[in-house]
Amino acid sequence: MDEGTGHTPTTARDAELASAVARAQRGDEEAFAYAYRAVYPGLLGYLRGIVGEDAEDVASEAWLEIARDLGRFRGDAAGFRGWTATIARHRALDHLRRARSRPRPALLVQDALELPSSADTAGEALEVLSTERAVALVMGLPPEQAEAVLLRVVVGLDGPTAARVLGKRPGAVRSAAHRGLKRLARELGGRGR
Repeated sequence: MDEGTGHTPTTARDAELASAVARAQRGDEEAFAYAYRAVYPGLLGYLRGIVGEDAEDVASEAWLEIARDLGRFRGDAAGFRGWTATIARHRALDHLRRARSRPRPALLVQDALELPSSADTAGEALEVLSTERAVALVMGLPPEQAEAVLLRVVVGLDGPTAARVLGKRPGAVRSAAHRGLKRLARELGGRGR
């Protein structure tokens, strides 16, 4: 831990993640759980930006594939985040294709009348609202910029890894992320006035 900030430096977190992935590949369930907890929040935010409210379902499909194919993965922590983001993106695109090819069922009355669980708290509600607001702002960007921002900022991928996920050149992804972040900054600056 960095005593000045109280945060674990990125290189130490990357080393922990790489070690956990290697142990998970040998069947260590606790190590897999660590890798999941380290990567899942960023992937879920990325998927929310692509598929909206279906993100958790798509993330579940992606993690089933990740668990199944973990033994084939080769690389470091950044490579693992990129590999998982690529799988998640493919599952999201499959989900969007399926959604376009079939009509959405009408809401059932029971769904509309669902009661909140006793676990709902004001803090959880505020967290969901702030996450939804952030994703809504990002999704207001052109699709190329939105996906670049989500991969770079939410998932935490570097330019070359994000480029591999998107099948683009690193410079194009860096440029799209930069333009998207500048646009978000202008929008947020305009709202505060």
